Amino acid sequence: MKIVLATRNKKKIEEIRRIVEGMPITIYTLDDFPDCPEVIEDGKTFEENAVKKAIAVSKHAGMPALSDDSGLEVDALNKAPGVLSARYAGEEADDRKNVEKLLREMINKEDRTARFVCCITLAFPHGEIKTFMGYCEGRIGEKPKGSNGFGYDPVFYPEGYNRTFAEIGDEEKDALSHRGTALRKLHQFLKTYG
Repeated sequence: MKIVLATRNKKKIEEIRRIVEGMPITIYTLDDFPDCPEVIEDGKTFEENAVKKAIAVSKHAGMPALSDDSGLEVDALNKAPGVLSARYAGEEADDRKNVEKLLREMINKEDRTARFVCCITLAFPHGEIKTFMGYCEGRIGEKPKGSNGFGYDPVFYPEGYNRTFAEIGDEEKDALSHRGTALRKLHQFLKTYG
């Protein structure tokens, strides 16, 4: 199956490519469709954003589109940053600024439980939509550690681990991660898809 990824995030594209390796998928990116319009992520949930992006890109490209909306929910912050994870410290913020803001907000918080959430949506040009959710429970550290990954990986300790996502290797992270879980559900769907 030919699928276009509805994202311009290079790190996310790299991670998705790695996880779907060996699946019956030929991946295209928005670089293959440079005139594809930007989709405003104004949904209140990860699913709303993922569905909106997948539908728009699928219609534009005329082929199935796979989108991913994901982020971090921190219990002590009423599930923030949530859908605003990529722009938590402002529209122009980068990963470092987002992590710095999160750590400032977590000063003196005893409850450090958190989870990564991922919604993968596969939209077809004929209108069919499938969504696959993935979660990874864990906790927020006190300072960034490690150099792998992206986003909040340097401060997120998956449940049962004393290393952050940024300290573990790609293969190990993919086996645990919210995105890996959601993409494995997609794989199961593709095995049975007509």
